[in-house]
Amino acid sequence: MDISYVDELNRAVQDEALFLQNLLEEVNKVMVGQEKLIERLLIGLLADGHILLEGVPGLAKTLAVKTLAQAVQANFQRIQFTPDLLPADLIGTEIYNPRTNEFTPHLGPIFANFILADEINRAPAKVQSALLEAMQERQVSISGQTYPLEDPFLVLATQNPIEQEGTYPLPEAQVDRFMLKVVVGYPTRAEERIIMDRMTGADLPQVSPVISPDVLLRARDVVKQIYVDEKIKDYVLDLIFATRYPVESGLNDMEHLISFGASPRATIYLIMAARAHAFLKGRGFVTPEDIKQIAPDVLRHRVVISYEAEAEEITSADIVQGILDRVEVP
Repeated sequence: MDISYVDELNRAVQDEALFLQNLLEEVNKVMVGQEKLIERLLIGLLADGHILLEGVPGLAKTLAVKTLAQAVQANFQRIQFTPDLLPADLIGTEIYNPRTNEFTPHLGPIFANFILADEINRAPAKVQSALLEAMQERQVSISGQTYPLEDPFLVLATQNPIEQEGTYPLPEAQVDRFMLKVVVGYPTRAEERIIMDRMTGADLPQVSPVISPDVLLRARDVVKQIYVDEKIKDYVLDLIFATRYPVESGLNDMEHLISFGASPRATIYLIMAARAHAFLKGRGFVTPEDIKQIAPDVLRHRVVISYEAEAEEITSADIVQGILDRVEVP
């Protein structure tokens, strides 16, 4: 490791990360608790990766995304996914104008910086595919004409883990497009008291824009330069390969629990997300702790468990945690 190079990166990170304090202060005017959720949203923004949120209704998932969009002075669209939704409702269509005898494009709600795809598993496969294609390609096609999406472009999809009736579960290949899967939990008793007082008062808190999207795009350029040591890269590969070949990694007791391990996309996303996590901590280099902190959210939706694991009530999150606990840390 070149110490002078890392010192230079540290200074660059600290200079570019100055906006974070103002941004968090503004978001926290509305949000109470849910620090992990806010941190993961920022990681998705900084690492240019989409996020799948799982949690019961009423946990401020929509509020968190909307508040962040307002603080960043970005466009926000909430799309409620329903069984009768069509791809054109999402990406747009062409409308015939009888006065000019021409078709003109009518762009859909996906043309925004922050997209909240509420209950993504309630829409049929065609709509899910339209969204996921837009996420991957950062563009959509309407009647053969290609339209680029706005930058930054962040999709946050939610799904309810309880109510499964009338849903279309996302295929594994589509779930793999999300950089992170974040499980949103209940607030503590003290946090809920603050929520109760704040949201039932006479004046609801208002959020003001404190940064522009350009600030985020500059920060992304710095995030891409954050130093990752060769030992850290080997550690990431050890974790990924342990999900694929547990016996070769000395995890013989896990072989019957895993049907499919993490894809190469997980390797890429783990490095990108770890860099963003280091940026949030004000560092120009990635540590094993960055990997351990972010790995559960990168891997939990990419490790496909076996029927034996289901019978033993072992989840993919349990397997990922077991791998993190047992794979040697550099």
